[in-house]
Amino acid sequence: MQVALEVNGSPHEVEVQAGEALSTVLRDRFELTGTKVACGEGTCGSCTVVLDGRAVLSCLTLAAACDGASVRTVEWDGELLSRLRDAFTAEDGFQCGFCTPGQLMSALALLERSPAPSRDEIIAAMSGNLCRCGAYEGIALAVARAAGDGA
Repeated sequence: MQVALEVNGSPHEVEVQAGEALSTVLRDRFELTGTKVACGEGTCGSCTVVLDGRAVLSCLTLAAACDGASVRTVEWDGELLSRLRDAFTAEDGFQCGFCTPGQLMSALALLERSPAPSRDEIIAAMSGNLCRCGAYEGIALAVARAAGDGA
């Protein structure tokens, strides 16, 4: 089936299979490999993208269901995402970096809907993203820093 998507601000039409995941389309058709797939079951958050303003797990999201949607990946060139990247670096919000794209996209969705989140809101919004290195404190500080830098 033919699906129309806006990906990182650019319109696209792509042929997808009925059961094909959005993560597969992003990685294989658009070569946006920043979207990571680790578990493939929606438990780790590494595949998180922003779909129509919400953080979603792209490994569980059917591409066919995204017709007409706007998708942003970690490759998106936006000012808020740039602030988040800088804050993750400043606060050591990553170690190995594998989970970082998903963490960044969850943080982006949070800050777009709540520009000045409390620590509890940050923890709740980031809770779907696992970090095997245990950089959770740095991640929380990075999100708070990015929120503060925008004030």
